[in-house]
Amino acid sequence: MVATSGEAGTGAAEEKRARKRLIGGPGILLVWLYGVMVVGAVSRSTYQIATEFDRAPLPYTLSALAGVVYGFITYTLVRGGETARRAALVCCAAELVGVLTVGTWTLVEPSAFPDATVWSDYGMGYLFIPVLLPLSAMYWLRRARTA
Repeated sequence: MVATSGEAGTGAAEEKRARKRLIGGPGILLVWLYGVMVVGAVSRSTYQIATEFDRAPLPYTLSALAGVVYGFITYTLVRGGETARRAALVCCAAELVGVLTVGTWTLVEPSAFPDATVWSDYGMGYLFIPVLLPLSAMYWLRRARTA
């Protein structure tokens, strides 16, 4: 069966609604918070890598990685759609694993981190937002799943 222009338009409208779903309600707050974290992590790590990389390469590289992860999650939330939702969910889970791993590592072996990362001490330097944000985002993304 060939789709008529009305049916094709309906499909596009449904896809548009599905995409908007990720940034509706609490999704807007998530986009804003992830955007703030992108700016914080990327600007901090860029400065540190450019000026004092030899002092603490591991923490500065991990902060840069966190900024990239935050940027990708922000992009997928804004992009919307089911594929973007799934990609954001996977990245949020990876982000949470990273926060828990680095947070624990900084407590167990502080000598490995002569300077803090975004995820040090579970994000204490960022008001624990790095550990709370992926949990909130994963909850929101599971709720925003399209039928």
